[in-house]
Amino acid sequence: MTNGDGRLFAVVGATGQQGGATVRALLAAGARVRGLTRDPGSRGGQALARQGVEVVRGDAGDPAGLRAAFDGADAAFVMTTPFGPGGAEQETEQGIALVDAVRDAGVPRLVLNSVGGAERDTGIPHFESKRRVEEHVERLGLAATVVRPVFFMENLTWMVTPEDDGTLVLRMPLPGGVPLQMVAVRDIGTASAAALLDPSRVPGGAIELVGDEVTGEQAAEAFGRARGRPARYEALPVDVLPDDDQKAMFTWFAHPPAYRGDLEASRRLVPDLHDLPSWLAEETP
Repeated sequence: MTNGDGRLFAVVGATGQQGGATVRALLAAGARVRGLTRDPGSRGGQALARQGVEVVRGDAGDPAGLRAAFDGADAAFVMTTPFGPGGAEQETEQGIALVDAVRDAGVPRLVLNSVGGAERDTGIPHFESKRRVEEHVERLGLAATVVRPVFFMENLTWMVTPEDDGTLVLRMPLPGGVPLQMVAVRDIGTASAAALLDPSRVPGGAIELVGDEVTGEQAAEAFGRARGRPARYEALPVDVLPDDDQKAMFTWFAHPPAYRGDLEASRRLVPDLHDLPSWLAEETP
């Protein structure tokens, strides 16, 4: 990966999963990083500071402070989450505030973290909220690259439980035999850092990032091999999910093609891209 050449990269959500992965990838490339977080004094913020990250407060509810947080940056990584109290609607509001702050600070380039399928009118609330942020970037005419990751491999870990006899059971609200595209969070960070450092590596300005495509049965088998235990898959009804947003997403998954990630383009951007077995090999003690 090309190094930062003294450039400064501002990263939203620096103490979270995707923002944190992006920070680590930028640091590995020798880049200067400014990490935006709601609480710079948090344990995560302090850990970043010890690694040489300039940690600053970034709050979408404070436009002036947010603009100052981006001031002087050569490029910015912007991400949003629908998991706050305001849900998907608040996510759009926060995303627009972040993008406006990037514009107002005169940051030359933006990498926007979105989601696979956001541009395809899925009707899934937290996909639509990200689509509206994408559309705002387009309306402003900003120089931007959009990284649209598919389902996180990390989500599978809380879906796997051991039975009394030691058998691992992967339970997911997805019919058996239906393939699901997925990607490791660390690879999202690598891809986002690559796009920040050299936008030409994402031809067309957008990529639907994928590392593997497996059925529930294949995923269970991979967990079993990695952990040296028998394993099986158990499909659940979508009604087990806690809200309409997740129900809509898993219903969409059940009718492929859902995600349409480009595996070859993803490998070009992330040469050491993880498939599920290689990700599990690193995750399993």
